Amino acid sequence: MSGINTLVIAVIVGCSLVTVFEKCAPLWLLSRFKLSPKAELWLGYIPAAVLTALIMPEIFFVKNQDASYSLFISIKNVFLAASVPAMIVAYTRESFFGSVVAGMATVALLRYFF
Repeated sequence: MSGINTLVIAVIVGCSLVTVFEKCAPLWLLSRFKLSPKAELWLGYIPAAVLTALIMPEIFFVKNQDASYSLFISIKNVFLAASVPAMIVAYTRESFFGSVVAGMATVALLRYFF
């Protein structure tokens, strides 16, 4: 093997080990002791908070040509329009997959017809 291939393999293995460590370390540490009910309740809200933080900017903001962002609440905002049926499906069916399909189908239909 040439030097660059060895370096690339070493970097890939190193990155893999770091990734595995950062994913497994919290699980290993938290499995060592019992959390209080309040801490468990608080930790239960984290996935919803992270999902909200990832999704809301995509729904409500648009990137301008100068790389800045501006609020985009309009009838022409297909992501905002698609979030309504997705939320309805999520609330009525309690199905993550169903809400994703409803949102994606709405975006596809709006882009096709408008």
